Amino acid sequence: MLPLPYISETKIVTQDMCDHNGHMNVNYYYQLFDSVYTAMYYKDLGFDDDYLASGFSTFTLEDNIRYLKEFKLDDRVYPSFHLTNVNKKLLHFVGILQNDAGELSAIFETVLAHMDLNARKVTEFSEKKLNKLIAYRSSNKLTESLPFELKLKIRDL
Repeated sequence: MLPLPYISETKIVTQDMCDHNGHMNVNYYYQLFDSVYTAMYYKDLGFDDDYLASGFSTFTLEDNIRYLKEFKLDDRVYPSFHLTNVNKKLLHFVGILQNDAGELSAIFETVLAHMDLNARKVTEFSEKKLNKLIAYRSSNKLTESLPFELKLKIRDL
């Protein structure tokens, strides 16, 4: 499997990340996925401090993680991500972790809702923001089909 369009730096499994079974604890899978797509979210998609100060952000509605192959101490982890879908109020991301052999080791999906922080309600993206998100997704299309089924879905535009 090839990496997804947004490629993060390689991570190394440390002793602190390992549990009593001698492999990376599930908490670190989530932390790793979250830190990887958060960088894309801030830098590439513009959900930075200025956007937060404007009174808008996103909240996570649902996450799904599938553990396929374990990572052990000192293993290299190759994370990558993709903005799979966007509509007027929601974002759907998929992320993968691959091992040294290029094998799919974990799959992560998340759905985020666009929030008006003053009203604490889901709201539509501005037209400008939505167009930026659509353009980003279009410019980062997958070169091949995903070799797995997506578990989470949002309505297409």
